[in-house]
Amino acid sequence: MRKILAYPLTVLYFILFGIVLVVFHPIQWICLNFFGYNAHKISVSILNLVLIRITHVLGTWYTFDNPHKIPKDRPLIIIANHQSMNDIPPIIWYMRAHHPKFISKIELGKGIPSVSFNLRHGGSVLIDRKDSKQALGQIVKLGKYIEEHKRSAVIFPEGTRGRTGHPKKFQTNGLKTLMKYSPTALLVPITINNSWKMLRYGKFPYGIGSHLKFTVHTPLENTGEPDELIARIEKQITSKIVVDS
Repeated sequence: MRKILAYPLTVLYFILFGIVLVVFHPIQWICLNFFGYNAHKISVSILNLVLIRITHVLGTWYTFDNPHKIPKDRPLIIIANHQSMNDIPPIIWYMRAHHPKFISKIELGKGIPSVSFNLRHGGSVLIDRKDSKQALGQIVKLGKYIEEHKRSAVIFPEGTRGRTGHPKKFQTNGLKTLMKYSPTALLVPITINNSWKMLRYGKFPYGIGSHLKFTVHTPLENTGEPDELIARIEKQITSKIVVDS
Protein backbone atom coordinates (compact mmCIF):
# COMPACT_ATOMS: atom_id res chain seq x y z
CA MET A 1 0.00 0.00 0.00
CA ARG A 2 2.84 2.37 0.89
CA LYS A 3 4.53 1.83 -2.47
CA ILE A 4 1.24 2.26 -4.36
CA LEU A 5 0.70 5.61 -2.65
CA ALA A 6 4.25 6.60 -3.54
CA TYR A 7 3.50 6.60 -7.30
CA PRO A 8 1.10 9.58 -7.50
CA LEU A 9 3.02 11.48 -4.81
CA THR A 10 6.25 11.02 -6.76
CA VAL A 11 4.61 12.29 -9.96
CA LEU A 12 3.46 15.39 -8.08
CA TYR A 13 6.93 15.82 -6.60
CA PHE A 14 8.62 15.56 -10.02
CA ILE A 15 6.25 18.18 -11.45
CA LEU A 16 7.03 20.57 -8.58
CA PHE A 17 10.75 19.80 -8.83
CA GLY A 18 10.83 20.65 -12.53
CA ILE A 19 8.87 23.87 -12.03
CA VAL A 20 11.21 25.00 -9.25
CA LEU A 21 14.35 24.40 -11.33
CA VAL A 22 12.93 26.20 -14.37
CA VAL A 23 11.72 29.18 -12.32
CA PHE A 24 14.96 29.62 -10.39
CA HIS A 25 17.24 29.37 -13.44
CA PRO A 26 16.52 32.92 -14.71
CA ILE A 27 16.40 34.19 -11.13
CA GLN A 28 19.95 32.94 -10.62
CA TRP A 29 21.09 34.45 -13.91
CA ILE A 30 19.63 37.86 -13.06
CA CYS A 31 21.03 37.81 -9.52
CA LEU A 32 24.54 36.92 -10.69
CA ASN A 33 24.75 39.17 -13.74
CA PHE A 34 23.07 42.26 -12.29
CA PHE A 35 23.77 42.07 -8.56
CA GLY A 36 26.83 39.85 -8.15
CA TYR A 37 27.92 36.93 -6.02
CA ASN A 38 26.01 37.69 -2.82
CA ALA A 39 22.66 38.01 -4.57
CA HIS A 40 23.33 34.81 -6.50
CA LYS A 41 24.26 33.02 -3.30
CA ILE A 42 20.98 34.11 -1.66
CA SER A 43 19.00 32.87 -4.66
CA VAL A 44 20.73 29.49 -4.44
CA SER A 45 20.01 29.24 -0.71
CA ILE A 46 16.32 29.98 -1.29
CA LEU A 47 16.23 27.52 -4.19
CA ASN A 48 17.45 24.77 -1.91
CA LEU A 49 15.00 25.70 0.83
CA VAL A 50 12.20 25.34 -1.72
CA LEU A 51 13.63 21.99 -2.86
CA ILE A 52 13.48 20.84 0.76
CA ARG A 53 9.90 22.07 1.13
CA ILE A 54 8.57 20.26 -1.94
CA THR A 55 9.79 16.93 -0.54
CA HIS A 56 7.12 17.38 2.12
CA VAL A 57 4.60 16.12 -0.44
CA LEU A 58 6.41 12.79 -0.08
CA GLY A 59 5.99 12.94 3.67
CA THR A 60 9.69 13.71 4.09
CA TRP A 61 10.83 15.69 7.10
CA TYR A 62 14.21 16.81 8.38
CA THR A 63 16.26 17.17 11.53
CA PHE A 64 19.50 19.15 11.30
CA ASP A 65 21.33 18.95 14.62
CA ASN A 66 24.15 21.48 14.86
CA PRO A 67 24.87 22.52 18.46
CA HIS A 68 28.25 24.02 17.57
CA LYS A 69 29.10 27.68 17.08
CA ILE A 70 31.05 27.35 13.88
CA PRO A 71 32.96 30.51 12.94
CA LYS A 72 31.95 32.32 9.77
CA ASP A 73 35.29 34.04 9.21
CA ARG A 74 37.37 31.03 8.23
CA PRO A 75 37.18 28.28 5.61
CA LEU A 76 35.51 24.96 6.35
CA ILE A 77 35.87 21.50 4.89
CA ILE A 78 32.52 19.79 5.44
CA ILE A 79 32.88 16.00 5.35
CA ALA A 80 29.84 13.72 5.18
CA ASN A 81 28.68 10.26 4.23
CA HIS A 82 26.61 10.20 1.06
CA GLN A 83 23.26 8.41 0.65
CA SER A 84 21.43 10.28 -2.13
CA MET A 85 21.26 13.57 -3.98
CA ASN A 86 18.79 14.64 -1.31
CA ASP A 87 21.77 15.08 1.02
CA ILE A 88 22.68 18.29 -0.77
CA PRO A 89 19.81 20.81 -0.35
CA PRO A 90 19.79 20.57 3.48
CA ILE A 91 23.55 21.12 3.63
CA ILE A 92 23.27 24.15 1.36
CA TRP A 93 20.36 25.61 3.34
CA TYR A 94 21.35 24.86 6.93
CA MET A 95 25.03 25.66 6.34
CA ARG A 96 24.27 28.67 4.13
CA ALA A 97 26.16 31.08 6.41
CA HIS A 98 29.34 29.24 5.39
CA HIS A 99 28.82 29.38 1.60
CA PRO A 100 29.09 25.63 0.84
CA LYS A 101 30.64 24.62 -2.50
CA PHE A 102 30.71 21.14 -3.98
CA ILE A 103 32.87 18.74 -5.92
CA SER A 104 30.54 17.43 -8.63
CA LYS A 105 30.90 15.15 -11.61
CA ILE A 106 31.37 17.03 -14.85
CA GLU A 107 28.19 15.60 -16.40
CA LEU A 108 26.06 17.72 -14.05
CA GLY A 109 27.61 20.92 -15.39
CA LYS A 110 25.23 21.18 -18.31
CA GLY A 111 21.64 20.41 -19.20
CA ILE A 112 19.97 20.75 -15.79
CA PRO A 113 18.17 24.06 -15.17
CA SER A 114 19.37 25.90 -12.03
CA VAL A 115 21.64 23.03 -10.92
CA SER A 116 24.11 23.24 -13.82
CA PHE A 117 24.16 27.03 -13.70
CA ASN A 118 25.01 27.07 -10.01
CA LEU A 119 27.71 24.42 -10.37
CA ARG A 120 29.36 26.39 -13.18
CA HIS A 121 29.08 29.88 -11.67
CA GLY A 122 28.67 29.49 -7.89
CA GLY A 123 32.19 28.46 -6.88
CA SER A 124 31.84 24.67 -7.05
CA VAL A 125 34.11 22.55 -9.25
CA LEU A 126 33.35 19.90 -11.86
CA ILE A 127 35.55 16.84 -12.10
CA ASP A 128 35.99 14.25 -14.80
CA ARG A 129 36.16 10.92 -12.99
CA LYS A 130 37.92 9.40 -16.01
CA ASP A 131 40.70 12.00 -15.87
CA SER A 132 42.50 11.90 -12.52
CA LYS A 133 44.81 14.79 -13.42
CA GLN A 134 41.87 17.07 -14.26
CA ALA A 135 40.01 16.00 -11.12
CA LEU A 136 43.00 16.68 -8.90
CA GLY A 137 43.50 20.10 -10.47
CA GLN A 138 39.89 21.04 -9.79
CA ILE A 139 40.10 19.94 -6.15
CA VAL A 140 43.29 22.00 -5.74
CA LYS A 141 41.41 24.95 -7.25
CA LEU A 142 38.57 24.50 -4.74
CA GLY A 143 40.98 24.27 -1.81
CA LYS A 144 42.67 27.52 -2.82
CA TYR A 145 39.30 29.16 -3.40
CA ILE A 146 37.87 28.44 0.05
CA GLU A 147 41.17 29.39 1.67
CA GLU A 148 41.16 32.78 -0.06
CA HIS A 149 37.47 33.60 0.30
CA LYS A 150 36.78 31.95 3.70
CA ARG A 151 34.09 29.68 2.30
CA SER A 152 33.31 25.98 2.58
CA ALA A 153 34.00 22.89 0.53
CA VAL A 154 31.68 19.91 0.90
CA ILE A 155 33.19 16.51 0.19
CA PHE A 156 31.68 13.02 0.30
CA PRO A 157 34.79 10.83 0.72
CA GLU A 158 32.91 7.60 0.00
CA GLY A 159 33.04 8.70 -3.64
CA THR A 160 29.64 7.27 -4.58
CA ARG A 161 26.30 7.13 -2.82
CA GLY A 162 25.59 4.34 -0.37
CA ARG A 163 22.25 3.10 -1.69
CA THR A 164 21.41 0.98 1.36
CA GLY A 165 22.60 3.38 4.05
CA HIS A 166 25.62 1.27 4.94
CA PRO A 167 28.81 3.37 4.88
CA LYS A 168 31.56 2.76 2.38
CA LYS A 169 35.26 3.07 3.09
CA PHE A 170 36.56 6.62 2.69
CA GLN A 171 38.66 7.44 -0.35
CA THR A 172 41.10 9.91 1.10
CA ASN A 173 43.00 11.55 -1.80
CA GLY A 174 40.48 14.31 -2.48
CA LEU A 175 40.08 15.15 1.19
CA LYS A 176 43.85 15.22 1.72
CA THR A 177 44.19 17.60 -1.22
CA LEU A 178 41.59 19.98 0.21
CA MET A 179 43.31 19.85 3.59
CA LYS A 180 46.66 20.64 2.00
CA TYR A 181 45.49 23.61 -0.06
CA SER A 182 43.23 25.05 2.64
CA PRO A 183 45.48 24.64 5.69
CA THR A 184 43.46 27.00 7.92
CA ALA A 185 40.16 25.22 7.23
CA LEU A 186 38.13 23.85 10.12
CA LEU A 187 37.08 20.24 9.51
CA VAL A 188 33.35 19.71 10.07
CA PRO A 189 32.10 16.09 10.03
CA ILE A 190 28.39 15.44 9.36
CA THR A 191 26.52 12.14 9.62
CA ILE A 192 23.53 11.73 7.31
CA ASN A 193 20.84 9.16 8.06
CA ASN A 194 17.83 7.91 6.09
CA SER A 195 18.42 9.85 2.87
CA TRP A 196 18.82 6.51 1.09
CA LYS A 197 15.21 5.67 1.95
CA MET A 198 13.97 8.23 -0.57
CA LEU A 199 15.42 5.93 -3.26
CA ARG A 200 14.50 2.63 -1.63
CA TYR A 201 12.47 1.63 -4.74
CA GLY A 202 14.94 3.08 -7.22
CA LYS A 203 14.43 6.31 -9.13
CA PHE A 204 10.66 5.79 -9.39
CA PRO A 205 8.68 5.91 -7.24
CA TYR A 206 10.42 7.76 -4.43
CA GLY A 207 10.17 6.41 -0.93
CA ILE A 208 7.67 8.25 1.25
CA GLY A 209 7.58 9.14 4.92
CA SER A 210 11.36 9.42 5.34
CA HIS A 211 12.92 11.29 8.25
CA LEU A 212 16.28 12.64 7.09
CA LYS A 213 18.65 13.32 9.96
CA PHE A 214 21.84 15.38 9.83
CA THR A 215 24.19 15.35 12.82
CA VAL A 216 27.05 17.87 12.90
CA HIS A 217 29.96 16.59 14.98
CA THR A 218 32.53 18.59 16.91
CA PRO A 219 34.74 20.40 14.38
CA LEU A 220 38.43 19.55 14.26
CA GLU A 221 41.44 21.70 13.49
CA ASN A 222 43.31 20.90 10.29
CA THR A 223 46.55 20.14 12.09
CA GLY A 224 48.55 16.99 12.63
CA GLU A 225 48.89 13.82 10.59
CA PRO A 226 46.25 13.78 7.79
CA ASP A 227 45.76 10.01 7.89
CA GLU A 228 45.08 10.06 11.63
CA LEU A 229 42.69 13.01 11.30
CA ILE A 230 40.77 11.39 8.47
CA ALA A 231 40.51 8.09 10.36
CA ARG A 232 39.14 9.98 13.35
CA ILE A 233 36.62 11.83 11.19
CA GLU A 234 35.51 8.63 9.47
CA LYS A 235 34.93 7.01 12.87
CA GLN A 236 32.93 10.06 14.05
CA ILE A 237 30.70 9.94 10.99
CA THR A 238 30.14 6.20 10.73
CA SER A 239 29.55 5.72 14.47
CA LYS A 240 26.28 7.64 14.18
CA ILE A 241 24.96 5.94 11.04
CA VAL A 242 21.84 3.94 11.84
CA VAL A 243 20.60 1.56 9.15
CA ASP A 244 17.12 0.12 9.47
CA SER A 245 14.32 -0.71 7.10
